[in-house]
Amino acid sequence: MASEQDGRDTVVKILEKAKIATLTTVDLQGNLVSRPLQLQEADADGNLWFFTPDPSPKADEVRANPHVNVAINDSEGFLSISGTATLTKDQGKISSLWKTSVEGWFEKGREDPSVALLKVDSDTAEYWASDEPKIASLFKIGKAAVTGGTPDIGKNDVVDL
Repeated sequence: MASEQDGRDTVVKILEKAKIATLTTVDLQGNLVSRPLQLQEADADGNLWFFTPDPSPKADEVRANPHVNVAINDSEGFLSISGTATLTKDQGKISSLWKTSVEGWFEKGREDPSVALLKVDSDTAEYWASDEPKIASLFKIGKAAVTGGTPDIGKNDVVDL
């Protein structure tokens, strides 16, 4: 088992390259709903930041039940982050995170009154990471399928954030 610091370092390494995350909320009928969002920032405190319109169904879901999951998959590995979401229209934070890639999601661009940030305060992260090339991992998975074994394709641990 990796040390807590090694685990946090692995989580940070995956987050540094992450561009798109899948946010899962609970809708007003109690169903899980997942959607892709562009990750704007993963800060030093373990907070994840996303732009979202407010009002929107996603904003309503977060207000009704702030417990969320964020899944990230990239070349460094896979993360499943559990946390609590909040919404903010803090203009200073919005300005600091605003990018032209966000413009298309809001009819009036930066001046759109629905522009909001969804902040996820991360509690725990489970990661799966491998230092091997993907082709080596795929070979191990294929070999395990043929031989009936379990592939060893990297590190897996849960980290408190």
